Amino acid sequence: MSTPVQNRPVRRLRWIVPALLVIGWLAIGGFGGPFAGKLSTVQQNDNTSFLPASAEATEVAKLQESFTDTRFVPAIVVAERPGGLEPTDSTFLSQTVDSFVGTEGFGDASSPPIPSADGQALQMFLPVDSTLEVKDSVKALRAALESSPDGLTVKVTGPAGQVADLSAAFAGIDGLLLLVAGSVVILILIIVYRSPILPFVVIFSAIFALGLSSLLVYLLADADVIALNGQSQGILFILVFGAATDYALLLVSRYREELRIEKDKYAAMRTAWRATLEPVAASAGTVIAGVLCLLLSDLNSNRGLGPVAAIGIAASFLASMTFLPAVLVLFGRTAYWPTKPKFDADREHHDEANDHRFWAGLAARIGRHPRRFWVASTLVLVIFALMMPQFKASGVSSSDIFLLDVDSVAGQEILGEHFDAGSGSPAVVIANADQVDAVAAASRVEGVSDVSVVQNGGAPLVVDGRVSLQATLTDAADSLEAEDTIVRLRDAVHSVDGADALVGGVTATDLDTKTTSTRDRTLIIPVVIIVVFVILSLLLRSLLAPLLLMGTVVLSFAATLGISSLVFDHVFGFPGADPVVPLFAFVFLVALGIDYNIFLMTRVREEALKIGTRAGALRGLTVTGGVITSAGVVLAATFSALAVIPLLFLAQIAFIVAFGVLLDALIVRSLLVPALTYDIGQKIWWPSKLASTPEPEQDQPAPSQPQSSLH
Repeated sequence: MSTPVQNRPVRRLRWIVPALLVIGWLAIGGFGGPFAGKLSTVQQNDNTSFLPASAEATEVAKLQESFTDTRFVPAIVVAERPGGLEPTDSTFLSQTVDSFVGTEGFGDASSPPIPSADGQALQMFLPVDSTLEVKDSVKALRAALESSPDGLTVKVTGPAGQVADLSAAFAGIDGLLLLVAGSVVILILIIVYRSPILPFVVIFSAIFALGLSSLLVYLLADADVIALNGQSQGILFILVFGAATDYALLLVSRYREELRIEKDKYAAMRTAWRATLEPVAASAGTVIAGVLCLLLSDLNSNRGLGPVAAIGIAASFLASMTFLPAVLVLFGRTAYWPTKPKFDADREHHDEANDHRFWAGLAARIGRHPRRFWVASTLVLVIFALMMPQFKASGVSSSDIFLLDVDSVAGQEILGEHFDAGSGSPAVVIANADQVDAVAAASRVEGVSDVSVVQNGGAPLVVDGRVSLQATLTDAADSLEAEDTIVRLRDAVHSVDGADALVGGVTATDLDTKTTSTRDRTLIIPVVIIVVFVILSLLLRSLLAPLLLMGTVVLSFAATLGISSLVFDHVFGFPGADPVVPLFAFVFLVALGIDYNIFLMTRVREEALKIGTRAGALRGLTVTGGVITSAGVVLAATFSALAVIPLLFLAQIAFIVAFGVLLDALIVRSLLVPALTYDIGQKIWWPSKLASTPEPEQDQPAPSQPQSSLH
């Protein structure tokens, strides 16, 4: 028999190991935390860098380096006086703009003021160094132009102005997004736990996971291993907060149950941790596998999001399964203050009926009318899904991506009223020098107002037998109409024999990006379905159950897009969506939505081995209902926080994922899947041996029967 002296080292080890884990994570958080604020320094928000090398716009961008200094992007300064320009207007504009020429961040020359035909506007071109902070350079230029004469409106637009406004929008990621997401999570957790301690323990777990993931992502992006942009960074922050909180809810809930039947807090944590590990690991693995399918994308931006999101999920899993249990076991019952779980030696192992009255009642109703529940919920989803074809994802103009009024959009509107809207951002045509005249003639398609050849000393500049032409578009370079012009221009110059002509530029880059996104969507969505199906089959040791689960999740996704199409068109008045929006929405909704089915069905299968599938389905819903619903609400709330970044793409992703997650948690997992599982019975596990096991003669589960798995 062990003596107290012999047991003393064991007791010490029981608290020393958790203490060391906490200290280790404090070190990781202290070192990695600052890198969350440094991620913006390794972002790449230039569309050209995201395109594959095979894209026509990418080829032109490389060839163009031989003709012009591509280090600079044009800022277009446009001034408007509706009643007609005054002489002092031109003087002010030229003096102010010229004061920046040759200074840090700007080129060595600017254009003279160019008046509009109606005499109401002026425009000037000033090159901005893209290797420095374009946002800071444009900010300084805008500040100097604020002292314009009364009645004169001056805006900075063009590629440089748009980059500056985009950078300013993403600047809220480091501070505002984290503040909103953290505050929302804390508020929900206080309501769920009714404790002032637990919410902050969970938040610290998410913060440390964010510190670790930010460190790893920073190192990979700085080494050019992955491409990081502002959108990926925002999604990383939200994923880490949402996933870490979801995993924490499962562990915290199970630990509280074990403390009621186990006096020793260490033994209670050991049981809770073992019971939570498998479903959480399966959930994290499914999400990681799903997002890594983005590596198949031809767009570097999409391909970069895959490992960024995977790193975030892995860090969340690691923190939730190491730091969180260590802190909880050190606090013990105090973590749940003021409603500490009391040890009761006479208590049944898990009294589900008393602990989960709402979910026990719902399970009982489903058990009495399973077909009524799954047919009705399926019909609701199908009705929503029928509206999915109305979801417009053919692309939007670059000026429509901002949800707030910005100078670059306002300036572009002034340009469109008084000048050729595409001036300052021409299409670039590279062709063989001996066919320059034929290419120039072919370039004058509808939507092109002027074609000029890049010259050197009055003659065309020839580099390696190639020449560069610039085609000024009549429509704004970031508009859908300009993209249609690029299609016509490419068709025309490609048809010139012996010219080997290629068309690039800002508009062509946007067009190629959308075309590639559409291709990615067609390829990656089926791959995600297959990957997730394989993982579910291995986890549930069945083929029929995963097939049905995938069907419910895909139907839920279609219903979500159907509802989103109505909301976007008739409530928010959005102009449309990029092709990448449904791709990202699908990856996240399938990967995250299947989580709740994993949490439910792993429990159902475990119960089925003991009391049969029908009783196990109802018991599984009873004991997991509350915690999974809370997890869905938390995840939906954290994704909603993306809407604080005033960009169309992020606002749409925020709504689609938040609504879809709630739909999965409240309808698919709470009603459709349990009712369908109950109606099918043991056969749902086909072709495993469990499918051929006779169903016990039992209509309802026995809530007080001892259990040993996830709560």
